[in-house]
Amino acid sequence: MTEDYSAELKVAVEAARFAGEFLRRSFDAPKTVNAELAHDLKLQLDKDTQLLITERLRAAFPSYSVLGEEGETGQMTADAVWIVDPIDGTVNYFYGIPLFCVSIALQVKGKLVLGCVYDPMRDECYTAIAGSVARLNGLELKVSSRRRMAEAVVFIGHGRHDGSGEDGIRRFAHISAQVRKIRILGTAALTICYIAAGRFDAYIENRINLWDFAAARVILECAGGRLEFLPDGESSHTGSVIAWNGALPIHAALQLPE
Repeated sequence: MTEDYSAELKVAVEAARFAGEFLRRSFDAPKTVNAELAHDLKLQLDKDTQLLITERLRAAFPSYSVLGEEGETGQMTADAVWIVDPIDGTVNYFYGIPLFCVSIALQVKGKLVLGCVYDPMRDECYTAIAGSVARLNGLELKVSSRRRMAEAVVFIGHGRHDGSGEDGIRRFAHISAQVRKIRILGTAALTICYIAAGRFDAYIENRINLWDFAAARVILECAGGRLEFLPDGESSHTGSVIAWNGALPIHAALQLPE
């Protein structure tokens, strides 16, 4: 029996849409960079947007804590924890590329129970409650039925930025030769939601954080897809991900030749 998290999902959608509208209005404005990393940026807008989201989530559910890319609020030992990525696709956002989203998941007693991913530039809101159906703007989603790698569109991380280094380059070349197209959006949550919507077929990344994919995972699995997360040992919040439509022979395709 599916638990009723409809009240929590309603609040998550409202918070994601509110934050998304704030980001859309700020899209063409000058942006303050708080930190420049080798392959990433941290914007003041990341912090501002997470604060907007946290205020709304905590106002509705004050006993729930919040774990986000920009820090934690509340007791992390709480049974219910919101997992937030205020701007998934920060580099895209900074460079004026309209591919980014707001991602909000809820985890209860260690289990992901709902997800909301909002793309404010296309006004696309992906939602799901675990055990139920995935939806895009209210319409039910299903993954593609593609079973042949030659028909597939996939994302695959391929360099030092995702922790795969030289092996990642080899893997990228190996997969590229098998599929119809490689696409790299620069936002994990939207990529996984695109698999849920049947637009993409698989996503492979060697280094990713929980808040990057938590909400999208619920949506993908409710749409009939699969996601495997392997923590890297240093933190349960960081590791590698394989997400796919559940039909492609993705593990066999990933095997590198000797």
